[in-house]
Amino acid sequence: MHHPFHTTRTTRRGRALPALLATALLATIALGTLSGCSTPEVETGTQVAAAAFPVTVTDDAGREVTIAAKPERIVSLAPANTEIVAELGALDRLVGVTTYCDYPPEVADIEKVGDFVGPNLEAIAALDPDLVLVTTGVQAEVIEQLEALGASVVAIDPQTLDALYASIGTVGDTIGEREAADDLVESMQIQIEDIAERVEAAPVTCFLEIAQDPLFTVGSGTLLNDLIEHAGGENVVIEEGYVAYSVEQLVAADPDVYLATLGSMSAPSDITGRPGYTNLSAVVNERVYLLDDNLVSRPGPRVVEGIRQIAVALHPDAFAE
Repeated sequence: MHHPFHTTRTTRRGRALPALLATALLATIALGTLSGCSTPEVETGTQVAAAAFPVTVTDDAGREVTIAAKPERIVSLAPANTEIVAELGALDRLVGVTTYCDYPPEVADIEKVGDFVGPNLEAIAALDPDLVLVTTGVQAEVIEQLEALGASVVAIDPQTLDALYASIGTVGDTIGEREAADDLVESMQIQIEDIAERVEAAPVTCFLEIAQDPLFTVGSGTLLNDLIEHAGGENVVIEEGYVAYSVEQLVAADPDVYLATLGSMSAPSDITGRPGYTNLSAVVNERVYLLDDNLVSRPGPRVVEGIRQIAVALHPDAFAE
């Protein structure tokens, strides 16, 4: 069995999935809205000039937050948010990140303020931030505590590709980099459209494992499902959200391709040797692939690379050099 996407890199967000499934997975990322598979046009709205503060944004927790002045000391409590800030050219304004934040490589030199699930409030306070970017779910309970430090707190946690485009715009507005945000979204859309043009053939059925024990997968209304559709795939899972799946259901669905994330949610062992998997079409035809979880599970700019990775697995001939 070959695994062309096998990687030893890990996404440290949520490594202990069995303990976090009920909270971080089901409560945090099952809140997304349903999105279609066509590449949407982002609604840019009125661009915010560099000095156009105060500005009010509506974050992904539905909160209206007013940013009084352009943030100069930013703390990010999620890897995806860190990547967005960096991509918008504001890496030099990041003064604190979590231990899970590992991209771009330069963040290794930034002060660490705890992990994704348990941010260190004292360490954050010591950095005197004027903006803290959080996610929802497991971090929702610390929002008021962070606001008590005197910082603006904005929650960024998109659950679909459409929502990701909007969230990049929100971050752009929040940090005074809306033009860069619009440029980033446009670049992502162009690259995703290029992938879509390569995979215009009939969708390939697939299953995506995000946790092994118990077996969890994704359905509609999730970012990962959006990525599958944009990569020319047809998810065999018809349920919504993040779904516990049985081997019996998997055998009945019999996907052409079996995908599994490697890094944060799971570290899949020998998939092909698992009980009940022997006669799966994906196993028989050697179409089992491991995906870099950094690219497909973090709602940030690198999902474009994740879509391409999925597309290559589903439609290898379309990407043959």
